[in-house]
Formats: sequence, structure tokens, C-alpha cells
Amino acid sequence: MKALFYTREFPPYVYGGAGVHVEYLADELAKLMDVDVRCFGDQTETSKNLTVKGYTDDKPIFKDSDDKLKSVFKTLSTCIDMNATPVDADVVHCHTWYAHFAGIVAKLCYGTPLVITTHSLEPLRPWKREQLGRGYDASSWIEKTAIEMADALIAVSKETKADVLKHFDVDESKVHVIYNGINLKQYVVTPETTTLDTYGIDQTKPYVLFVGRITRQKGIIHLVNAIKYIDPNTQIVLCAGAPDTPEIGKEMEHAVNEVKKSRKNVIWIDKMITKDEIIQLYSHAGVFCCPSIYEPFGIINIEAMACETAVVASAVGGIKEVVVHGETGLLIPLEQQKEAPFEPIDPDTFSRDLANGINKVINDKALREKMAKNGRKRVEDYFDWVAIAKQVEDLYKSLI
Repeated sequence: MKALFYTREFPPYVYGGAGVHVEYLADELAKLMDVDVRCFGDQTETSKNLTVKGYTDDKPIFKDSDDKLKSVFKTLSTCIDMNATPVDADVVHCHTWYAHFAGIVAKLCYGTPLVITTHSLEPLRPWKREQLGRGYDASSWIEKTAIEMADALIAVSKETKADVLKHFDVDESKVHVIYNGINLKQYVVTPETTTLDTYGIDQTKPYVLFVGRITRQKGIIHLVNAIKYIDPNTQIVLCAGAPDTPEIGKEMEHAVNEVKKSRKNVIWIDKMITKDEIIQLYSHAGVFCCPSIYEPFGIINIEAMACETAVVASAVGGIKEVVVHGETGLLIPLEQQKEAPFEPIDPDTFSRDLANGINKVINDKALREKMAKNGRKRVEDYFDWVAIAKQVEDLYKSLI
């Protein structure tokens, strides 16, 4: 059997959870079958069962395009390019709307069964209009078309499955819940502290860690606003880069600078760092905070749990299926607006609640250690890529 992945992200160009998912799923599936990955970029790789080819979008035809629409036009063009080479796979598997148009073309032109993994859903990310302008209408149409014509859909959580059925016209029998996973041999506690030294993190004092992109979805501004309520002796380490727009990047910069006027132990690492560096940060953190306002799964939480770090996270989406309240971390209730943009009804209360949860875990060593051990066990029991890849293989077989 041969599977073809269409994806925007693939190493070394990974900036979000979907890219992490594709990287590890492709690696594990390649132990079971041939895997062909066609992605955005300049990658070229051929190993035993894995072939990777990147497609660049740097075409002069788009140089005068509207800045917000340019990424949409380039995306559609790249999706066509990825189909120019004939498709000989038994199944095509698409990840994120950026690659969905390639899947649409493959199904229509080559008749190949189409699988879509719903890492997130455009109707639940209205802030994307800030990034794409009217291009958000195009991305929403592409996603809807692909989802409704797919032969099978993978939802990364039960709540995501419910969202798919609510917002799209699909048969429930086509929607399969298969969780994200993690490489349990790679994500383990490490005694190494060179990364802490590099960024000036005081190893004699606890710190709360955030890892993620600067985007409305990840809720990082709410965590920054919570800093004033966090114990003064607790360091704040924000590993946050790749802002969705220049505007939210400036908003983040302003918010952090304001906090730093009255607090010196805030460390902002404003770039994407290596896995080894991130594993060090997870391993030595007192608590990991995930303040997302929308999160279909939240792979960063299982990364932290695998490194035996307690988690304080918003009680939204798939996070509620990952973090067990009181056992592997704390879930912070988030009362949201019923209509877009789904922000907290009372942002200050949410920020204060986040801070209270962080303070509780940081100041209770026994609780923190219990959550750390429980978190690692939960990841081992439920989120191992080996078992997850077998579920995906079985789904492929059912379509052929």
C-alpha cells in the first residue's frame, strides 16, 4: 500500500501542531507502507519507504498581488503544482486547508480516495480574516469542499468530531476520532540545562512555560495579562514566535514590554527553537501553561506531559480529552462569547484564573510531582504514535 500526504508543513519547515503531527505520522507509517510526502518548501528526501518533495511558491506572477490574498493565491498554485506529477498512491491524505485543494484535485483528476485530518476548522477561527482578508472566504470554501467530498475524515478529538458534524454536511460514519501522538523515546525528561543558561533562566527559581505561535487561537495575550497575578518569584518563559500578522506581533511586543516595566523575570524567546531546546524547557518547568481559546487537540500538552511537567490549560476543545483535571494538571474554565470571535466574555477573570491555577501548582510540590508522573503515564497509555499509525493504516485499508 502507498499513501500520499499533501501538507504545507514538513521538516525543516514546521511551525505548528499540524506540522508536528505530519512529521511523526509519516515517519511511523513509513514503517508499515510506502509514504510519499508532497509539501510546501524545497525539501528533497528519499529513504527506505519515505519520499519527500517540496514545492516552492516563489513565483513572480504573484509579486503585485494584494498582501493578504497573496498567500491564498500561492497556496492554490502550489496545490496544482503538487498534482502535476502523476498520483500513483492508493490513498491521498491532506493536512490543513493549505493542502486541501491538492486533495480535491487529486480525487477529481486521479480518482484517488481522499482522507482529510481536521487539525482545526475555519468556521471556528474567525480571527484568520485578520491574516487573510477576503482570502478567509476562499480558505473556508476550500475546507468545506474538501471535507464534504472526502471519503473519510479524521477528527483529532471527540469534540472536533462534533464540530465537524455541526458545521459541515457529512455522514457521521465517515468521521473517525484518532488522537494525535508523540514519540515517547524522544520526549523524555532531560537533565541538560544548556538552553536555560543560554536564555538566562534562573535554575534556582521555578518558571511557568508557554510554547506556541503568536496567534489569537493560542491565547498567549491572556497569559501575558495574567502575569501580574502570578507569584513574583515565579519566572515567566514565553517561547513564542511566528506571529500570524504584524499587528498581533506588535500587540504581543507592547503587552510584554508593559509587563517588563514592573517585573524583571519575564523571558521572551521570540523565535522557533529546536526540539532538543524545547525538551529542556519542558523538563525543568514548574508548570506548562496552554491558554488557548480554541484547540482541537493541543499536541503541546502531551509534549509537556511526556517530559513530566504539570499542565495548566484552558478547558476548551480536545484539551479536555488530554489533560485530566486534578491528576495531570488543572483545567481552567473559559466562558466564551457565543458568536465570533469566541473570545472570553470576561478576559480579566480568565487571566486571573490562569494565574491562580499556575500559583497553585507551583506552590504545591507534592501536587506538582504527582501530576508530573501521572502525565507521563497518561501519554504512554493513550498517545503513542505506534498505535495511532496502526489505526490510520486500518482506516486506509477500509477505503481501498
